[in-house]
Amino acid sequence: MNKKVRHVLGISGGKDSAALAMYMKTHHPEIDMEYYFSDTGKELGETYELIQELESFLGKKIIKLEANHSHKNPFDHYLDIYNGFLPSSMARWCTLKLKLEPFERWIGDDLAISYVGIRDDEDREGYVSTKSNIQSVFPFRKHIWSMEILHKVLHNTNRERLATLYQKHGQAEMIERYMEIVNEPQSPKYLFSQKLKDLLQLSIATFNHVVFESLKDDSYPISNLQEYSLLDNEDSVDLKKVYDLFQSNGVKVPGYYDEIEFEVDGKKGVYNRSRSGCFFCFYQRKIEWVWLYERHPELFKKAQEYEKDGYSWMDNETLDQLIQPDRMAQIKLDYIATLQKKLNGKNKSNKLVDILAGDDEVCANCFI
Repeated sequence: MNKKVRHVLGISGGKDSAALAMYMKTHHPEIDMEYYFSDTGKELGETYELIQELESFLGKKIIKLEANHSHKNPFDHYLDIYNGFLPSSMARWCTLKLKLEPFERWIGDDLAISYVGIRDDEDREGYVSTKSNIQSVFPFRKHIWSMEILHKVLHNTNRERLATLYQKHGQAEMIERYMEIVNEPQSPKYLFSQKLKDLLQLSIATFNHVVFESLKDDSYPISNLQEYSLLDNEDSVDLKKVYDLFQSNGVKVPGYYDEIEFEVDGKKGVYNRSRSGCFFCFYQRKIEWVWLYERHPELFKKAQEYEKDGYSWMDNETLDQLIQPDRMAQIKLDYIATLQKKLNGKNKSNKLVDILAGDDEVCANCFI
């Protein structure tokens, strides 16, 4: 007997997770989705505004997950536990304590499919739980499967099973080509990436159905579903389509993505915040710290107050050093030069968010 499977989608406050929520509501209303938000207590005001707008659009409450039950907000609570040691890219306790653990407590031992807003124009995997009862899918990509599943299904030892499934699900006129691809073993001359590409080019939906049935004998949550409407999904959602989803559904893009003009030494530029997350996130670029200082000085001051006892948000510079006039001017000039270099390259867009997309390391649990 198949067990019940929950469908869950996390709202980070960023454009991609919000767009995915709108996409699933409009394209797959038959899926009973649960929406959740892990509140760090240190989000920008625009994040909470987006949550309210989405609740109105979705017609559902976005469940607020609590990382702690003390009188302090979640971040400050755990900062005390870590004795003032600020999180960093090398010690991301904020991700673990404020995002992952509350989410996995909320799911408990239930079977769950987690919907992740990684776009098709991004080369990253996003959050994949280590718990066997939670499975991630990616509706914005050409296929919806995690790399773990793809490598398992396309493994050389699974070729016979794969051939049988393609004979069952494949279009008759393409069977010969399917067999050529499936029976060709992966090797230095025929890489996994090429095999995947070849199969997807023939039919994404067929590929999805083959993978779905291939998992039926495994313990993945999705193996408990009798049918799954996303299998026939052949959409590919990139950055432009994410913004189209906001516009077509009448939801306002968070204000921190708005491009703001600035001038330094007679040179003009524009800046914005490139992602959601805590206002003092250590993944911010230097220019985003400048943006915070000039656009939200009260929040910048709060971020400064956390820097003490030798702990700082950046390895090589404190916030007090960063906001010295000469230093801010240099950061802006370097930023203008970086943008100009990228514009002179092969960028198809002159929008700031497009130019800088994928520029830095990010934490998928906070920013999708």
